[in-house]
Amino acid sequence: MGSVIITGASSGIGRACAELFAKSGHDLIVNARRIDRLESLARDLQQYKIKVFFKQVDMMNRKEVLEFVKSIPQAFHPIDVLINNAGLSRGLEPLDKGSIDDWQEMIDTNIKGVLYMTKAVLTIMRFQGHGHIINLGSIAGHESYPGGNVYCATKAAIKSLTKSLRMDLIRTNIRVTSVDPGMVETEFSEVRFRDKERAKKVYQNIRPLTAGDVAEVIHFCATRPPHVNIEDVIVTPTQQVNAMMNDRDYK
Repeated sequence: MGSVIITGASSGIGRACAELFAKSGHDLIVNARRIDRLESLARDLQQYKIKVFFKQVDMMNRKEVLEFVKSIPQAFHPIDVLINNAGLSRGLEPLDKGSIDDWQEMIDTNIKGVLYMTKAVLTIMRFQGHGHIINLGSIAGHESYPGGNVYCATKAAIKSLTKSLRMDLIRTNIRVTSVDPGMVETEFSEVRFRDKERAKKVYQNIRPLTAGDVAEVIHFCATRPPHVNIEDVIVTPTQQVNAMMNDRDYK
């Protein structure tokens, strides 16, 4: 059984994936910007008797990403799965009122970071002759919503990237999947708004997905037989129909 790489593993869906794959006996290679959270995660995962390699990485920094991959100890090979989880949203303003700094952070993390990591890990997977790239997309990559402009564009890019990778890798044993959630109660809205109280209102009167719900879908995709590739999964709360329509009044 090979190792699993998870980016942005310090909280939310990334951490839930780490816990689930650890329970399944996979060794883990994880990164995040918050080293204290990574250290805490590594301690918590000791109960599963697996190996954990972790490193502080800013996914916007190409040098850090490439050095992270190069520094993976040989004991963690082969690498079975890469979960491109790290990502974020900033703001919810019309384009003309948006922050260019926020745009750059979303583009550099959600698109460039995924490209850097995927390119580096694919070199390893091609050499070993197998692997699985799982991108964390979003329902926002399938349909835009007011104020979502740049964030939606970054997730639409991940949708297109997933399809292109499938074409690039058709004659390999490397699978590619995009898991695209709707509303998930994590730190996502706190990061987007930089306001905990406003973030809480996003999930009022609705039962959103949990990080664990999404992790289970990712784990399911990763554990199909080698000849099965699940290309794209949209997963939403029962009370959410699409990016703009939900029923907060349903009991």
